[in-house]
Amino acid sequence: MQRTTLFFLGGAALIFVIVQAMISFGLLNDFYVNILLLASVYAIVGLGLNLIYGFNGQFSLGQWGFYAIGAYAAGDITYWWTLDKSAHALMIALLAVLFCGAAILLLRKLLSRVRGVDALSAFTLYLVVVIFLVFIAIQLGQALSPAVSGLLSLLPDGLSLQIVFFLAVLIAGLMAAEISFLFGLPVLTLGSDYFGIATLGLTIIVKVLLDNSDTLLPFPEMKGARGMVGIPEVTNWFWAFAFLLVIVIVVRNLLHSSYGRAIISVREDEIAAKAMGIDIAHYKNLSFVLGSLFAGLAGGLYAHINGFLHPNTFNFIKSFDPMIIIVMGGLGSITGTLGASFAWAFILEGLLRVILPQGTETWRFVVYPLILLLIMLLRPKGLMGEIELPFLRQVLPPLKPKAQPEETQAEVKP
Repeated sequence: MQRTTLFFLGGAALIFVIVQAMISFGLLNDFYVNILLLASVYAIVGLGLNLIYGFNGQFSLGQWGFYAIGAYAAGDITYWWTLDKSAHALMIALLAVLFCGAAILLLRKLLSRVRGVDALSAFTLYLVVVIFLVFIAIQLGQALSPAVSGLLSLLPDGLSLQIVFFLAVLIAGLMAAEISFLFGLPVLTLGSDYFGIATLGLTIIVKVLLDNSDTLLPFPEMKGARGMVGIPEVTNWFWAFAFLLVIVIVVRNLLHSSYGRAIISVREDEIAAKAMGIDIAHYKNLSFVLGSLFAGLAGGLYAHINGFLHPNTFNFIKSFDPMIIIVMGGLGSITGTLGASFAWAFILEGLLRVILPQGTETWRFVVYPLILLLIMLLRPKGLMGEIELPFLRQVLPPLKPKAQPEETQAEVKP
């Protein structure tokens, strides 16, 4: 194992232990623990958007929509388990994402062998198959849920809740990823600016559906615009740190692989990348799906911080938050995204609330745009745009010196 890897993992373990000790001994109260968890969630969302925009070059404002999908999906699963120890929501969602994921992979492989299939036709085929499989998952999930509920009930209450929570967060991420794949089929053919507008439209659609989830959608427990309550507060420092650490390592390894080089080449020059044989559409879709996966996971964690979800948390104004974070930290910088996420949470929700006089806390939404404006003027590449931790920095092999011709190497004698 390389020394940089050991230092990174050792430093991560040290940070986790120090923060956990401060929480255990009461040195951090609930307010600051909550900010710490929110910062971790923002970092996960930011890493996903940085993969889409910072590394792949696709301007997207849909990250907050997939964040909302993940939050409500995970919250609904744990809500039913907490309410009556029923795993029917868990089984239906699990079977749905597994069936749809397998179908998407199979159909994509089959369609790759057929020429002349346009994006809208492929989208229609995927959509029909997904709707059919979701119907099958509902029927099968309801049949299997009593047995699964019985097995989970044999475990201690705390352990069973942790298992359901962990599965709910994973399902939330997979659901967001699969929806993003379907959405990206026709939309990724648009140019970058039009793609950004389309993703913003998706965020607005998701928010409107959540406002009417108890009428338009068959989810009365979400209570529409009144907000969803009854979600267990399970997310703690261990879960937030563990998910963040895994995602950082996944993004780092992806970017250091041949897939990562292809993703970055699309950002640099699509025409040159296509001339080199790189499948532009594939790598755009891959980045979009992975970024949405991270947003869904972050949403699942967020739903279990305060145990309450409201559609106004996911309005289109908030969809600019991840964009601001990655611009402040530096596009194409993992370290910058991590630093900006924690700085964003502690300054906006902590420091400015304390500094500003009582009754003027909302002025913090005026202060941070001014801070962003100064950063863009003074540091166009972001606060840490050119800084990366050694473990996260991609080290290219040194160039070999070209062999000199013998006649140039020989000393010329008079």
